[in-house]
Amino acid sequence: MSDAHSDDLLAQVAALPPLPGVYRYFDSDDGLLYVGKARNLKKRVSSYFTKTQVGTRIAHMVGRIARLETTVVRSEAEALLLENNLIKSLQPRYNILFRDDKSYPYLKMTGVSVKDGTGDDPSQRFARLAYYRGKTDKKHRYFGPYPSAWAVKETILLLQKVFRLRTCEDTVFANRSRPCLLYQIKRCSAPCVGLISPQAYAVDVAHAEALLRGEAAVVMDALQQSMLAHAERLEFEQAAELRNQIGALARVLHQQSVETSHDKDVDILAVRVQGGRACVNLAMVRGGRHLGDRAYFPVHVDHAAALEEARAEEGESAHEAERADGQPALALSVEALVLQAFIAQHYLDVPVPPVLVTSEPVERTLLDALGTHAGLRINAVHQPREQRRAWLDMAQNNAQLQLTRLLAEEGSQQARTRALAQALDLPQDDLDQLRIECFDISHTAGESTQASCVVFQNHKMQSGDYRRYNISGITGGDDYAAMRQVLERRYGKVAEAQREAGGAEPATGAARLPDLVLIDGGKGQVGVAREVFAALGLDTSRIVGVEKGEGRKVGLEELVFADGREKVYLGKDSAALMLVAQIRDEAHRFAITGMRSARARVRTGGSRLEDIAGVGPKKRARLLQRFGGVRGVAAASVVDLCAVDGISLELAQEIYRALR
Repeated sequence: MSDAHSDDLLAQVAALPPLPGVYRYFDSDDGLLYVGKARNLKKRVSSYFTKTQVGTRIAHMVGRIARLETTVVRSEAEALLLENNLIKSLQPRYNILFRDDKSYPYLKMTGVSVKDGTGDDPSQRFARLAYYRGKTDKKHRYFGPYPSAWAVKETILLLQKVFRLRTCEDTVFANRSRPCLLYQIKRCSAPCVGLISPQAYAVDVAHAEALLRGEAAVVMDALQQSMLAHAERLEFEQAAELRNQIGALARVLHQQSVETSHDKDVDILAVRVQGGRACVNLAMVRGGRHLGDRAYFPVHVDHAAALEEARAEEGESAHEAERADGQPALALSVEALVLQAFIAQHYLDVPVPPVLVTSEPVERTLLDALGTHAGLRINAVHQPREQRRAWLDMAQNNAQLQLTRLLAEEGSQQARTRALAQALDLPQDDLDQLRIECFDISHTAGESTQASCVVFQNHKMQSGDYRRYNISGITGGDDYAAMRQVLERRYGKVAEAQREAGGAEPATGAARLPDLVLIDGGKGQVGVAREVFAALGLDTSRIVGVEKGEGRKVGLEELVFADGREKVYLGKDSAALMLVAQIRDEAHRFAITGMRSARARVRTGGSRLEDIAGVGPKKRARLLQRFGGVRGVAAASVVDLCAVDGISLELAQEIYRALR
């Protein structure tokens, strides 16, 4: 075994059992390097330490291993699921990672009893269509997921045209006295004012759900039979309504190409790799409808590909130990590695359809593990025909287009970062780690003052590091005082951490001073920033102000330095100025959206109702439903408030006083 590792680590490796499980490698700083799975932990982990791996990417990783953790599981399926759960949550450096900060949207059908239109609450008797993003529950019915908000809204519009289901909020529904505009344009049947019976509305809901499940032919047959039945009973008005509904459905099916195939729920997955980057394009078919696609761009592809290539050169594939038949396995291509990593990570949290159409072959072990997790059998089609082939070709083209766009954007952004570093004499040895923080102040006539801090690193904005600061204790409209307060709050902790470290600056983490601090403002704001940094003992040369040019025209901005250097005009076509403007504009956007939100809360009293003692979630919900919102509650009299269930005279008086 290697002499570079401690005896304790090597003894731990030697003592591993020949059982399935998951292993994790850590470096000396306790950073996670790699997560892997194995049918035989002892054989798999020992191979890293017993073979000569000079000059390979494996050797580089193994040389950094200082600690090992393992988890024994009962089966390969459990090992695979645990491995990818850990990869998603811990994000090791040498594994392929897919990051997606957006949950998938759903179409929600509200109402407990949507089949027969029964129930005490009118809003429950008449189900509502809604766009929804978040965790699902058993109170309502959910259809999806959809690849984009646009796909959900298009589906809602389709159902409005054909079945005229309501989309209004329950509070609006409960307080209508006449039909709204949607009824006039034939997008709603106006159940709010009793223009359709609960039973008839429930039939429309049932047909809408059937259409969402891909049963378009069944819905069409049911409508036709109902129309003929009305005609035989000489109920010509009802028959005409159904005739119009059938016509609308036929037009929608034709326009939307609903009946594209016998497939109802299918995901199409295509992979493209180029220039060290990869793209997975996921297209969704739900209920027989092609809903669109979404692109994913993994990181650490080069590390994972190099590990697989090194193993193949040594005669051991990364997946050889997972072969149940004991036969040697060929190394997976980079495309196959990326695809399998996506499937394993993506479908842990997202419902998986029974059929996957893929551009690369997928191991049966992976499909069986996901099937066990989801409770259904999953099949992957690698070489599809007919309609599936058309879908896959489209997904492959989209993957290539998205990857080409990404490479072009990254090249442009890296050029901007380099240009700014050169213009301001910033370190250029590792531009990926160049960190810029930008501050802006926003308020309306001194009301709801907020400061924003946005972060640029690794050639892109890092939204997860953004921060907003509520500014208090200053004269309204005093931007200098606001800037002083936010800089003291942000960098006071940095200065304290440096003092505790004996003056040394941490290389990473929140205590690290950024390479550049951008201030949206001229000499005045920069002067305030210089005073704050000088008082904290920090380097003032990192402070740069973005001063508006003549006539406040875009492209004429000048850079103002806190250390006394002369102003710099980079030129309106400068790549460096484009980056500065991009970061400055993002700080302004982030500040102004926070300010508007805070101002809206103050003006509507949205937070004050929650702060009243004795008004819990249930009473607050009753008040909002009764009066149609916070403004309605604020306008109500004490007598009106007492009429709400659970609101006593004393509490009504307290609410009345608090909202005045």
